[in-house]
Amino acid sequence: MLKEIYIRNLAVIKEAVIPLTGTLNIFTGETGAGKSILINGINAVLGQRSNKDIVRTGCDKAVITALFTDIPPQVGEKLDELGFPYDNDEITVTREISADGGSTARINGRTATAAMLREVGSLLINIHGQHDNQILLDSEKHMQILDDFGGDNTLLDSYRNDFRELQKTARRLGELKKQEQSRIERSRYLNGIIDDIGELELSAGEDETLEKEYESARDSEKTIIALKNAVQAITGDDAATDMLVSAETEIASFADGDSRISALYERLSAAEIELADIADELESAAEQVELDGQRLGYLSSRLNTINKLKRKYALDCEGLVKLYDDACREIMQLEGSGDEIKSLSEKREQLLHKVTEEAKALYDYREEVAERFTRRVTEELEFLNMAGVVIAVRHEKGKLTVNGMDTVEFLISANRGEEPKPISRIASGGELSRIMLALKSVIADKDSIPTMIFDEIDTGVSGKAAQKIGIKLREIGKVRQVICVTHLSQIAVMADNHLMIEKQIVGDRTETHVTQLDMDGRVAEIARIMGGDDPSELMLDNARAEIEKAVSC
Repeated sequence: MLKEIYIRNLAVIKEAVIPLTGTLNIFTGETGAGKSILINGINAVLGQRSNKDIVRTGCDKAVITALFTDIPPQVGEKLDELGFPYDNDEITVTREISADGGSTARINGRTATAAMLREVGSLLINIHGQHDNQILLDSEKHMQILDDFGGDNTLLDSYRNDFRELQKTARRLGELKKQEQSRIERSRYLNGIIDDIGELELSAGEDETLEKEYESARDSEKTIIALKNAVQAITGDDAATDMLVSAETEIASFADGDSRISALYERLSAAEIELADIADELESAAEQVELDGQRLGYLSSRLNTINKLKRKYALDCEGLVKLYDDACREIMQLEGSGDEIKSLSEKREQLLHKVTEEAKALYDYREEVAERFTRRVTEELEFLNMAGVVIAVRHEKGKLTVNGMDTVEFLISANRGEEPKPISRIASGGELSRIMLALKSVIADKDSIPTMIFDEIDTGVSGKAAQKIGIKLREIGKVRQVICVTHLSQIAVMADNHLMIEKQIVGDRTETHVTQLDMDGRVAEIARIMGGDDPSELMLDNARAEIEKAVSC
């Protein structure tokens, strides 16, 4: 609960320490005394937007600090999540608003953002003002109110988890189906790579190895050809040997008679023998050179294929191997996506069936809750002097949404016998305030937020209706902390803790003071509300009697 508020330099409030109890706290004061400033201060520590104009004139900054005690478990969980330490179930929240427009925030002395304040504050305080009546005019908010009244979110939580899983599955399935055409085209391309490269069973650097082996084999082939050509030149037709024999024949008849010709003849005969010997050795050398013709053909063909692929994909051999491996991995993934489509389609159908059944169960549950809700709210409205008002719940089935398959709208009939119609078309401002109070009353013991603030809940009401509102606020104050700003005595007399906000002139400045009233102070303030300034003794006696009567309620 909110135990204490400290305010410094906030508009006309120079400094104030405001103690609060865990029951019904009532703020009263003359119009313009600063009651709205108090609400603005609380909004500031809850992380709402602040305005530099609320800083007291001539001051550097305004400071608002709120002390919360007995914090509920969900607040502790949120503080743990945000990384703020706390002891003894207490926290202090501070907001400083600078005159230059900036602001800082702290939780337990540690710097926080306004967003963090909002996260924590939403679990600590629920502020109801006139603008909150708009909730009643917005049919989309009615289901939340009904669910809050029901108090058991087991079905809804289970449904929402499965519905979100259904949405997630459907989105993924849609994405995969959109990708299907490109997947087919990509698969065709990848399979082309796999067909091109896969059958070669390439290894990195293989082309270099094959090139060396091929060059070596080609050298051997060239050597054999050269040797055989040399042999052919010596022993073939019109070869060197034949020419030597012809030369010998030409000079043979002259060799005997001329020593010089005889010497030449002998040299020709020796050359013939030498050439024949050289031819034999060349033949032998050619036979000794190793050459596998089949291997050379294989090397030539494989290198040709590899080089074509290298040109086609503009990669070296190592790049081709990587391209093949990547293609194999990707094609498996793409084929897996086809399996995923099938699996997701089956999952979607299963989830759709499950979610539909859960939505039906949720609809039936809300149907039962709606009956109890209308009964309880009708009772509360009768108590709040609205006996002629009939409230109904229009509950219809529709398409599946995150909230179920149903729609909820509150209807009222302001006059008995009239057909209930949407609240937005029927209710006045005063009726909206009392209907909202009735709703707050029936869900008060189900709401986990420890503090409820009512600002201008009494707008448009008076007399007996105002008294009933006061009684109802007192009842709610028995189960949670209630803070209420009012200008009606019928509500103010119900206070467990009555605080008065008043303006005073100090020197040449206006200051607003907040005073916790004792019994005599309460009597005087109630009398002022009832009859104006300088109340008579009779008015004071009436005020005391009303307070004592309220205490006995």
